[in-house]
Amino acid sequence: MSFSTRSWRSPETLLILLAVGSPLAFYTWMTLLNNFAVEQAAFTGIEIGILQSLREVPGFLTFTVVFVLLIVKEQPFAVLALALLGVGTAITGFFPTVYGLYFTTVVMSVGYHYFESIHQSLSLQWLDKRVAAEALGRIVAASSFAGLVAFGLIYFAVDTFGVAMKWVYVVGGCSAVVIAIACWLFFPRMESVTVQHKHIVIRKRYWLYYCLQFMGGARRQIFVVFAGFLMVEKFGFSPGEVALLYLANGLLTMLTAPIIGKLIGRFGERRALIIEYIGLIAVFTGYAFVETASVAVALYILDHLFFSVAIAMKTYLQKIADPADIASTSGVSFTINHIAAVVLPAAYGFLWIISPGAVFLSGAALAGVSLALAMLVPRTPSPDNVARVGPWKGAPSPPEEPIEQPAE
Repeated sequence: MSFSTRSWRSPETLLILLAVGSPLAFYTWMTLLNNFAVEQAAFTGIEIGILQSLREVPGFLTFTVVFVLLIVKEQPFAVLALALLGVGTAITGFFPTVYGLYFTTVVMSVGYHYFESIHQSLSLQWLDKRVAAEALGRIVAASSFAGLVAFGLIYFAVDTFGVAMKWVYVVGGCSAVVIAIACWLFFPRMESVTVQHKHIVIRKRYWLYYCLQFMGGARRQIFVVFAGFLMVEKFGFSPGEVALLYLANGLLTMLTAPIIGKLIGRFGERRALIIEYIGLIAVFTGYAFVETASVAVALYILDHLFFSVAIAMKTYLQKIADPADIASTSGVSFTINHIAAVVLPAAYGFLWIISPGAVFLSGAALAGVSLALAMLVPRTPSPDNVARVGPWKGAPSPPEEPIEQPAE
């Protein structure tokens, strides 16, 4: 590669700094959303479902990232997307109406989804696949630390000092913009070894990855939209209490993500995904029948911890994909991930009015389908061994030579 991994301006450092900027804005938006929507804009389950569906439309359109890459290279594109995420978050508090929240949500979401797609693409291109899971664990931990900062500031600002939510949105959004400016100014432009395709890539042999992404998007919506809404509507959580809940999630993720990354690198993606989906079946079933806030909090924290296992999805793609497909496939996978996300929140918003428990039981069923798909992931994925069934079932690839650590 054309950059040094020893300098502080290394690819991993840049990926970590970008990963810190995103949650400062997005977690501020997410933490305050339910309370801001209910208290300032009189949202019900129907409006919150519509808003979340609108939020996912840019995610559905993330496949268009390849067309933007015809004009802007990936690294500056990631920085610009982070800045847009920050701007969308910063202006949210100035539009406390139904349509105002719809507008600012779409602006924020365009930045967020393009950023996440490009950040994943750069990670899989820049990180050596033999240590990618561990490095991704460090990146997730750094992101969680930034979340801790955001949640802590929200708790003290709103609950302790009574700062208006509007100004908390401004601080969270502007923090991401400042980090984006720093990444633009202080890091050199870095290039990957393999030139990326500048057209949409959809390959039959990636079918299992696409299916797992589709089901993952459906599951994620139930957590992001309705698990948090359950805390506010059913158990009456205040903005500070929601921030404390996110704070606990972030602390645990910061501590466990590097460990999870190492375990995925050691035991493989298949085992990690199977454990994740078995756990999710239990968690969603618990959501459906929970009657006490303490149990709901325990389920919420456990649910959030499973998000770190998403590292396995990224390294699975890295191992099976043609290196030139990474950028386009990352964008396409985000689109596939959001197919269900565009429809489900609004549909579940109406179902929520009838039976909140039914929403979570359907989540358990979705996790069951994901578990069946995870069983098809091979123990040693490679371009010739994509799945345990079908034409791309192959013999396990020989293990790669261990990486020699440089002498001190």
